[in-house]
Amino acid sequence: MADTLPGASAPAHWNLDTVVAQLRDSREVTHKIRYQGNIRELPSKTALVGILQGLCAALFPTHYGRAGLTDESIDYFVGDTLNTTLSLLSEQVRRGLVFGTDAGKLTGAQLTERAQQITREFASQLPAIRALLVSDLQAAYQGDPAATSISEILLCYPGTVAVIYYRLAHALYRLDAKLVARLISDIAHSDTGIDIHPAAQIGGSFFIDHGTGVVIGETAIIGQHVRLYQAVTLGARRFPADATGALIKGNARHPIVEDDVVIYAGATILGRITIGRGSTIGGNVWLTHDVAPGSNVSQADARSNCPE
Repeated sequence: MADTLPGASAPAHWNLDTVVAQLRDSREVTHKIRYQGNIRELPSKTALVGILQGLCAALFPTHYGRAGLTDESIDYFVGDTLNTTLSLLSEQVRRGLVFGTDAGKLTGAQLTERAQQITREFASQLPAIRALLVSDLQAAYQGDPAATSISEILLCYPGTVAVIYYRLAHALYRLDAKLVARLISDIAHSDTGIDIHPAAQIGGSFFIDHGTGVVIGETAIIGQHVRLYQAVTLGARRFPADATGALIKGNARHPIVEDDVVIYAGATILGRITIGRGSTIGGNVWLTHDVAPGSNVSQADARSNCPE
């Protein structure tokens, strides 16, 4: 009997033994990039997607949780969801802690204990995070005439998803679960097109309308009642280097946006500058200098004030 059906191609041969051996040599010897030379265990982005779904369900159970919840069942649902989700989160935090600066000084048991402490503290912050998120939802409802309800904003607005994920990631980042926080930000970026570094500081009643292409850098500080539109960048103007040419990390290099500021679509705001309270920044403005409180900046204004 023939090995293949009439007209079918013969099985291909890819010389895999040689390719696999060469990849091993690259991976283990010539181009080795594994952390500390031997760390294989990484946080799982797939696991974190499920964890985020669980956290959102606990925060807003009737929107992101289970249909048909009642006054009698909702607390049981939230408690069970949190118990499962936080256990999964603790494991991802433990994996991320291996990449911390002092991880080499800790035993496996100490890393596990530290991850549990971080997760416990994170859980205690969830009511305060939800309160902040409710202020963000109210700002979205008040700031967008197309919004018909808070439920619509929770279910349909990508900016809301990005802000929820940011608030969760920011809390973890401050608790030193930095790699997990960065992964959450990357998941938000993939899902929404909005890129917010988890170290950025953002006050309450924050609203990103539409949102695609928004970028908020690591050291940005944003006050209360700020509204951004799509394609706004709060970025760095330059990247200082040390004597060896390596970039200096951690410098304050992103804008400060004070309370009650509106920044319209396509504006690019660069460097450690301050946008004064109550200002409005017009669309497509390129801005690299401070703006006084109560200002209205258009493209023409920005060009006329740009340094030579």
